[in-house]
Parts: sequence; C-alpha cells; structure tokens
Amino acid sequence: MRYTLTATAALCLAVSATTAASAQEFYAGKNLTIVTSTGEGGTYDFSARTMARHLAKHLPGKPNIIVQNMPGGGHMLASNYMYNTAPKDGTVIATVNQSVPTHQVLDGRGVRYDAAKFNWLGALVDRNQTFAVWHTTGVKSIEELKTKEVIAGATGEGSSGFRYPTALNNVLGTKIKIIKGYKSTDEVRVALQRGEVNAQATSLGSYVTENPEWITDKTMVFMVQIGSKRDPLIPDVPLWTELAKTDEDRAVLGLIGGAINIGRPFLAPPDMAPERVALLRKAFDETAHDPGFLADAEKQRLTVIPLTGDEVAQIVKETVNASPSVIERAKKVMGSGE
Repeated sequence: MRYTLTATAALCLAVSATTAASAQEFYAGKNLTIVTSTGEGGTYDFSARTMARHLAKHLPGKPNIIVQNMPGGGHMLASNYMYNTAPKDGTVIATVNQSVPTHQVLDGRGVRYDAAKFNWLGALVDRNQTFAVWHTTGVKSIEELKTKEVIAGATGEGSSGFRYPTALNNVLGTKIKIIKGYKSTDEVRVALQRGEVNAQATSLGSYVTENPEWITDKTMVFMVQIGSKRDPLIPDVPLWTELAKTDEDRAVLGLIGGAINIGRPFLAPPDMAPERVALLRKAFDETAHDPGFLADAEKQRLTVIPLTGDEVAQIVKETVNASPSVIERAKKVMGSGE
C-alpha cells in the first residue's frame, strides 16, 4: 500500500512539473498580441503600448509583444473578438473600456460576450471619468446644462462618451446632444478644437496624458466627475451621485458609473487553461509594479493604481449580478428598457 501511495504521489508531482515546464516554455519564440479596443492615441492605446514594452520580461520565454488597434462599435468589436474568435492559448490578450461589463447589463446592443467569463488579468485603474464642456460655451454648472444644449462627441454606444451623457440627460435632466461615430477619443478632441462638438465625457486621466493645459487653463470646464470619491485634481467638481435627488437615482448612477473602479482593465479570452491564466496574471501584476514600467508610464502621464485579476473579476461579478430593480431602472435611463 505504501508503495502505491508513493508511486501515485510521484506521478502527480511529475505531471505537475511537466505542466509547469510547459507553461514556462510556451512563449519562447512566439508573438503575444495586445489588442486595444480604441484607435491610435488616447489613454488605452498608450497603456497597451507601455505594457507591451515591459510585459515580456515577466513572461518566461520573453515573447515578442505587438499591439493591435481594433476600434469599432463602442468597444464591442474588440470585446466580441476576444470572447468568440481570439486564440484561447494566451497568445492574445486585450485592454478594453471599463464600461464593457456595464454595457452588457444595461444595454446589450452589439454584445456577444459574457463579461464574467473573461479571464481578467488586472487593471491599471485611471482617474475619474468626467463630463466637461469647451470654455466658449459659457456653461459653468450642471444646472445651466438643464436649460442650455451642448453637443458631445462620442465613439459608439458602448463607450463612456455616449453612456455618461445619456445618464446625465435622463437622471439629472441635462440637455446634451450626442454625436457618435468618432473612431477614438483623440478624434473627439480634434473635433472639440474644430468646433464640431463642444463637450466630451472621458477620463480625467486622458486630459492629464494628452492635454494637461486644458485642465490648468480651464479650456475644458468640468461639470461633473464619476467615481467613488472626488479626484484631488478637480476637488471642487461634484460627483454625479452627489447631484442625485433620490436614493434610487443615486443607486442607478452608482451602477452606471461603477465600472470606473476597473479603469483600463486587461483580459484574456474565456476557457483558457488555468495555468496559462495564472502565468499571465502573475506577469501583469509584476509588470504593474515594475519600477521601469512605472517610470515609463509616468513619462506618458499615465496614472497607475493597479488591481489584481481577482479584484477586477469580483467587481465585474458584482456589476453583472446587480439588483434586478436597479438594473431595470438603469436600463430605462440608458434608453434600453421597455
């Protein structure tokens, strides 16, 4: 009997060692692609490219890492690709907009994925989302937006640029006209300068990265911020939950804006081998704390407050399992309910 137990234990150890060795050797001589759901330029693109410069040294075999831009459908094109088409062997990962889980719950248009089944690798987290108007509008507060129309540029219906103005209109009573179809937040920024639009919902971090002077010289006038607490860069700008008139409105805005807590998330396709997922999560976490990566991110003016894959997965799970009554009201707010 003792011989049988010892042999069994030895076999298990051998299998475990073989599996570990296989995972360690897998990336040698291979390419690893990081898909980003945005066009070139912008915070997500910069995050993907910065990650690409440092991730390989934390993966055994040190694969060659390339970035593939896949904009379209308000982040749905890349999200659906990762869920349905991308290889499930760890050679393709992605960074998608943080609103992807919320869009699944509240809208569903274009969704061919289940956010809870993605293998979430972690998140770099960003500053709060904001809604701001171009300085020439003369608008100074949300109250003024209830009587004066502004025109906001957005990519698609799954994007923050579309979702947050829609919620502001339907919960707080603002008059924001949304023009969608831009390929990236960078294109919206150009449209602002050309006068095609005069407002935008996007991350405060994107202004820090690309146009910090728009904050300091008040080129953009911030109406509201979306997050769990006020960002210290704009401490006098209210959270949208602070402007809600009822507890129900506050809960609805909390659900719609809850994805802020997983800013700039990275994921792998579903149904991957657990040991490959563990390897990628470990590499992501090590990279997110790597002094070289952090110094590079600082040069790009990227805020990095990392979350682990488990932490992101838990937030996603809470989002997709929100209270049915809050989801129903939020769907109506977003124009996707009955």
